[in-house]
Amino acid sequence: MSPTGTECAPATRQCRSATGNQSDLLPVAIITGITGQDGSYLAELLLSKGYEVHGLVRRSSTLDRPRLVSLYDNAAVYEKRLFLHYADLSDATTIRRIIMKVRPHEFYHLAGQSHVGLSFEIPESTCELTAMGTLRILEILRDMADPPRFLHASSREIFGTPTVSPQDEGTPIVPNSPYGCAKAFATQMVKVYRESHGFFGCNAICYNHESPRRGENFVTRKVTLAAARIRQGLQSAVTLGDLDSARDWGYARDYVEAMWLMLQHSVADDYVLATGESRTVRDLLAIAFGHLGLNWQDYVSVDERFHRPADACHLLGNARKAQLQLGWKPSVTFEQMIRLMVDEDQKLVSRQ
Repeated sequence: MSPTGTECAPATRQCRSATGNQSDLLPVAIITGITGQDGSYLAELLLSKGYEVHGLVRRSSTLDRPRLVSLYDNAAVYEKRLFLHYADLSDATTIRRIIMKVRPHEFYHLAGQSHVGLSFEIPESTCELTAMGTLRILEILRDMADPPRFLHASSREIFGTPTVSPQDEGTPIVPNSPYGCAKAFATQMVKVYRESHGFFGCNAICYNHESPRRGENFVTRKVTLAAARIRQGLQSAVTLGDLDSARDWGYARDYVEAMWLMLQHSVADDYVLATGESRTVRDLLAIAFGHLGLNWQDYVSVDERFHRPADACHLLGNARKAQLQLGWKPSVTFEQMIRLMVDEDQKLVSRQ
């Protein structure tokens, strides 16, 4: 999207396939889901490393893409090294056309319906986008003589209710949600293409990772935004589900750096990305509200309707493989991340 609300036209841009173009000298990447939390951080990371970045975006009724505003406003980047293309994961023809024109070196597939709770309400579309959307891309890349290195953003939800803790790359895949099933299919297909077709495909098995760019329908952002609004007198309470639900929560910027490292490695493989620490929703509340001098127990109520039909339990990741082979480890603690999110939500609430 340009400031006037138009997308760049692929036929008029300078891509790697254009003979003699300067962008031939740049590494070129495609990102699906570029308007999301992870996609926007990844775009910033790749641009900082000198990439030409192409993002696939869905046409919608709104042109507002707040996570990319800083890139839109950068005249040295937007429509020079950052380009957006309209495409949908159900439209293989359009995706193929874009890939053949851009000819990327790296392909980061982050798009899909990513809300676990919502997947119980819309299981068919979740599987269509998250599972079959990934397969369509793999088939397109399989037909290329020189396919790009491919990264699929998988999820710890593929492990369902694990029998061992912590989980690593060898943990059995037994999902217990429609989203987990869709991600399990996509994850296994990447492995099949890697092993059967010599394809450089990696799975980033991501545990929960958050940031100020997280959607407001996720519990971390719901809590930090509520704390900021309550502190400023704009909200009186917040309603949540199971306060004892525990997750391995990390920082999104750290996780997209690991994704990039995976495609720079000499061998394609799968990696668990996690902090190795389990924190409950109660911990989240104590840090977020405590950061503003508030007692969370004065403002929080519980509603059984927010409990999932089947919740993934005992999810704790072991990222030792990524640490040893990629040299990656989280740089931001859970406490630092939640305080950062609260501070940014305070600024947001003040502007509003």
